[in-house]
Amino acid sequence: MVEIIGVRFKKVGKIYFFDPDGLDIAKGMNVIVETARGVEYGYTEIGKRMEDESNVIQPLKKVLRVATEEDSKQKVLNSEKEDEAFGICLEKIKSHGLDMKLIEVELTFDQNKIIFYFTSEGRVDFRELVKELASIFRIRIELRQIGVRDEAKILNGIGICGRTLCCATFLGEFQPVSIKMAKEQSLSLNPTKISGICGRLMCCLKYEEETYEHLNRNLPNLGDVVRTPDGDGDILSVNILRQIVKAAVRKRPTDVPVVGFYSLKEITVLNKGKSAAQEAK
Repeated sequence: MVEIIGVRFKKVGKIYFFDPDGLDIAKGMNVIVETARGVEYGYTEIGKRMEDESNVIQPLKKVLRVATEEDSKQKVLNSEKEDEAFGICLEKIKSHGLDMKLIEVELTFDQNKIIFYFTSEGRVDFRELVKELASIFRIRIELRQIGVRDEAKILNGIGICGRTLCCATFLGEFQPVSIKMAKEQSLSLNPTKISGICGRLMCCLKYEEETYEHLNRNLPNLGDVVRTPDGDGDILSVNILRQIVKAAVRKRPTDVPVVGFYSLKEITVLNKGKSAAQEAK
């Protein structure tokens, strides 16, 4: 076991572990830590606690100090400089005629580097832009191209559910989402109905995937032959949440099929993907 605290550098960013180095740090406190990018100002999301070493990437960097009032003032000043840098960069992008959309500007706490986040449909030759920005700000410049999901997380917005975006509200990291999840949940495969405002599959498809996988495990598939109290029949549809199937049933192979609804306890799968008429032959 190792003693850690969990720190976020953005409101809904990834949580990083640090060594509290004997400091009494509780959730909600601001701290100054050293990262790969330099000295940063962060928010303690997880207070001091013991964590299994298998969950921690070693070696842990130590917390430099609990943030002081001066540090907080410096953070505010940095935010003002970021706003100023955003406007300057927009003008330079326009003057250079670059096909890129500036999303956010981030100045490291120690003011050693300024990062410009942007989106673009293709590759952008921004070498001249970097040179001009470096001559203006006289610190290290980094232009980082991000994806549409990251853009949505930064800018926020309203999803088709009417609520603010999950990625900008509480999702620290993006989880893999696939079209298979939409199929498992019997959702329309119309891209406009299962895509978020970023144009990618909605993150919320992941939330109930485990439950749907469990429920689908017991259900027959469309076209399966089942035995019911009223005879053998073909599965026409399934209700995943209610665990009920709809089947076209015949008491005898020559009878006209009658549609009925049955719970899982009332049916037995005889053959998968084969109609009752074919089964009778």
